[in-house]
Amino acid sequence: MPPSPGSMQTNEWSCHPPRSPAEVNPVPERWRSMRDAYIPERGVSMSNWTTQSARDTRLEDELFGACSTGINFDKYEEIPVEATGQNVPSCINKFSELQMHKWIMENIDLCHYEKPTPVQKFAIPTALAGRDLMACAQTGSGKTAAFLLPIINHILCGGPEMLRRVQTIPNGRRRHFPAALILAPTRELTLQIFNESRKFAYRTPIQSAILYGGRENYRDQIHKLRLGCQLLVATPGRLNDVIEQGYIGLETCRFLVLDEADRMLDMGFEPQIRQIVEMSGMPSRSHRQTMMFSATFPREIQLLAQDFLVPEYVFLAVGRVGSTSENITQRVAWVEEQDKRACLLDLLNAEPPGALTLVFVETKRGAAELANFLTRENYNVVAIHGDLKQCDRERHLESFRSGQTPVLVATAVAARGLDIPNVKHVINYNLPSDIDEYVHRIGRTGRVGNTGLATSFFNDKNRNIARELAELVLEANQELPDWLERLAREHPRQVHHGGSKPRGQRK
Repeated sequence: MPPSPGSMQTNEWSCHPPRSPAEVNPVPERWRSMRDAYIPERGVSMSNWTTQSARDTRLEDELFGACSTGINFDKYEEIPVEATGQNVPSCINKFSELQMHKWIMENIDLCHYEKPTPVQKFAIPTALAGRDLMACAQTGSGKTAAFLLPIINHILCGGPEMLRRVQTIPNGRRRHFPAALILAPTRELTLQIFNESRKFAYRTPIQSAILYGGRENYRDQIHKLRLGCQLLVATPGRLNDVIEQGYIGLETCRFLVLDEADRMLDMGFEPQIRQIVEMSGMPSRSHRQTMMFSATFPREIQLLAQDFLVPEYVFLAVGRVGSTSENITQRVAWVEEQDKRACLLDLLNAEPPGALTLVFVETKRGAAELANFLTRENYNVVAIHGDLKQCDRERHLESFRSGQTPVLVATAVAARGLDIPNVKHVINYNLPSDIDEYVHRIGRTGRVGNTGLATSFFNDKNRNIARELAELVLEANQELPDWLERLAREHPRQVHHGGSKPRGQRK
């Protein structure tokens, strides 16, 4: 089980904003040694740290035009939250209770956030107090803002002397030193976090940068590091490559976030993550603040938390760990393989015009073939999978998000982290073999407190998850088909790798 969260000084980072932008918090003593041997980045000075940049109405429309669309805040109030650990900071009920820099508070207003979500109520005060955090929360719970707001506030209140420096290394390259690093499993999720960071850092001198895989965008990403890299969002593989080539140094990194940590482990990123955190010059866990976010809490995540977080970390569970939302109506239908296309057409024909529907398949070939079939049937459809170029993936996602093509066929590459709050229906054309993957997939609907529908095609190929699927449906107070109940009794629970409890229940 994870270490017992204990006490920790909560005033090590001042979370109180300057009464005016010119009043800057002192650098914490444990970070002073990081300020030597580097030169300031061009353009970083006290002058642009004390004067808010001018408004840009075009950029405001781009950043904040769709903020909080469709969020059901009242439904959010029903989600239970459990925070464990000694001296856990008090939760908030309104953003106005936060002691944050006034520039950030202005950006929160621009986002039109009515009230904090459950994870934000607890995670933001915890992070502002400088505590390490392990949070288990479903995707769509508002966790991105829960870690970005405190990090940007800490950097902004610290002043330019706390910022990363630039170092010229022997080969003539300039090495950049981010103050904050956020690791995420997919290109799509890094892009979403990056765009959220731009909102909260609007009109401040804090610059975000992004690194993710793909040959076509590598040079552009390296070039944009020069524009500013106080906050870096990256996938583990690409970041390791860039560190090895000398463009990024982590010696002055003071904030580390692992978002969707369980997904990163599922994708085999643990060696790269450990290389980054333990062998790339990053300050030790006692000299940085670390936050981990995960939808499940299997044994592998527990071990990672033990290694990366200080023993006194706060554990936060939003809803039941590893469960599905009661906002999602789950339907499981017995459908033979040869009948799936006809059943899919029946479901799509029953959808209201313009309703966003996400269809999951298992393989890249399957995604392309099903999308072609639906196109022949006169549906506006796009597909995303691992073989697409990044520019095509982004174009297809934007077309789906905007409703121009309301049907998206996707492989597991899209199962985590997509920020599309208005998906009405998720269809598991092919059910996954792992129940956690099922949880992540159907979490694409019923987001931000809204209701959604998830339909799954089940047949003999899926008997291995019958029991756990039945348990999930019952736990969410959903109707269980008689045939699935019988199958659940016939099939024992799956044995989970590493001896972890099903769906990551905390031991």
